[in-house]
Amino acid sequence: MSKENEIKTDQTELLIGLRDIADKYGLDITTELKTITEKLQASSAISQVWRKIELARHNDRPRALDYIDMIFDNFIELHGDRCFGDDPALIGGIAFINGIPVTVIGNQKGRNLRETIDRNGGMANPEGYRKALRLIKQAEKFHRPIITFVDTQGAYPGLGSEERGIAEAIAVNLRELSRVKTPVICFVIGEGGSGGALGIGVGDKVYMLENAIFSVISPEGCASILLRDSSKAKDAAAMLKITSREVLGLKLINGVIEEPVDGAHTDPQKAADKIRAQILHDLADLCKRDPKVLVRYRRKKIHGIGLYSE
Repeated sequence: MSKENEIKTDQTELLIGLRDIADKYGLDITTELKTITEKLQASSAISQVWRKIELARHNDRPRALDYIDMIFDNFIELHGDRCFGDDPALIGGIAFINGIPVTVIGNQKGRNLRETIDRNGGMANPEGYRKALRLIKQAEKFHRPIITFVDTQGAYPGLGSEERGIAEAIAVNLRELSRVKTPVICFVIGEGGSGGALGIGVGDKVYMLENAIFSVISPEGCASILLRDSSKAKDAAAMLKITSREVLGLKLINGVIEEPVDGAHTDPQKAADKIRAQILHDLADLCKRDPKVLVRYRRKKIHGIGLYSE
């Protein structure tokens, strides 16, 4: 039995015990039980969301390069944006899947302190997004489908990043991904944070792993800015609706890829096999379509995102 189920069982037994005591002494505690139940349900919901966040950020969770190694054949990494430099926080290259040549792009977090520093925690600078753009345009030229793996807290917000135009770099990627004439399939494999995720997260099909999160801002940032209290990160996480099932309910993604019970890190190959199967399924469909039709439907999908009233 999982820890969550054990907690639910304990709470249920507690409520039953209180009700039995009240019945024994002829007390009416219906209102009190209702209040307690509502508070327990709210607390349970917050705990479940935070559990997803912990799994999305788990240090042993498979990274982009791990999935690339398990899913694709003959991956060749390409470097540099041909403008400023190479950004190890965002990797990309050419590979094969079932004999089909594809371009693969992904955020790459570190797994230990040294690698995290080298990879900047997966937070890309402008040159990272411009490298991704170079590979996107190359893929279009040679009619290669594009597969992206999103896993970042967000784009790097440092001074150098701002000076070199991080906002412009992401904006250009959003524009180009929305109109590139080749299939694009995106997977949020861990954290999908803000514009840093969107810079490689626009596609014909967008999926999330079951324990991944997709948010406009981190729970900690939301708590600090909107709730004026950084200690309320768990409450902010529940408010943001960032888990895979919630994001699917908002129709922002096409589907959820199930993970092993305790997270993808417990059986990385099983998670990779499901992603591979989804890629092959979608490529069989998307590669048959006229590129102009792909772009038209992709843009229609993007324009349909969001709820509003006039």
